[in-house]
Amino acid sequence: MHIDWWTLALQTVNVLILIWLLARFFFRPVTEIVAKRQQEASKLLDDAARARRDAIEARSKAEQERASVVAEREKLITQAHNAAQREKQNMLAQAAQEIGKRRDEADAAIARSQAAAEAAVIERAASLAVDVARRLLDRFRAPDLLATFIDETCRDLRTLSPQARQNLVSSATAEHPIEVVSAMPLSDDNKRQIGATLKEVFGRELPLAFRSDPGIINGLELQAQNSIIRNSWRADLDRIRRELKP
Repeated sequence: MHIDWWTLALQTVNVLILIWLLARFFFRPVTEIVAKRQQEASKLLDDAARARRDAIEARSKAEQERASVVAEREKLITQAHNAAQREKQNMLAQAAQEIGKRRDEADAAIARSQAAAEAAVIERAASLAVDVARRLLDRFRAPDLLATFIDETCRDLRTLSPQARQNLVSSATAEHPIEVVSAMPLSDDNKRQIGATLKEVFGRELPLAFRSDPGIINGLELQAQNSIIRNSWRADLDRIRRELKP
């Protein structure tokens, strides 16, 4: 196995630059976003505390009214006494129900807001991290890196499972050839290398169509009707984005 030390060194420099950019431009905005969400959560907590105080005042007022009813009870006849007792019980039940309702609504609102704030922060952080990485990697489209991706793709083809091989072969026809997609146009030697590897793996030549797509940034993708083999920076960034999402 031959190791291209220049390629390895370039990739190491790329990773160091990426780490520096993330430290400088990613964590500071994320910290500000988290602080803002914490302020919003604090405001919700203050609103909930204000609602609780209002409920306590309402209960205190209800208790004062009950005391007045109790004081007046001694002056009323038995019928008025019974009516006052029923009214008192109704008021207490309504006050307790209202207090419980407000408390439950406040707790639910706080929980929803916190969950939404956390999800928004994580989504924003994931998108920002992937966008920064995409912009950085977009600057590096060196042909030697493409050669490395081609070698890795050929190695992956040799390790395909029988089911994956069957899916790829069954979907490759003259009308629907296997598309070999690269970030930049492949040389004739690259095309011959890929074609030879496919013939070695599957025992016969498969119809191929080559095209370039700068959107994959760098790497190689083999796309058939019902199968796809992705070995590109775009695929790596898509995987990172999915892993960062909650």
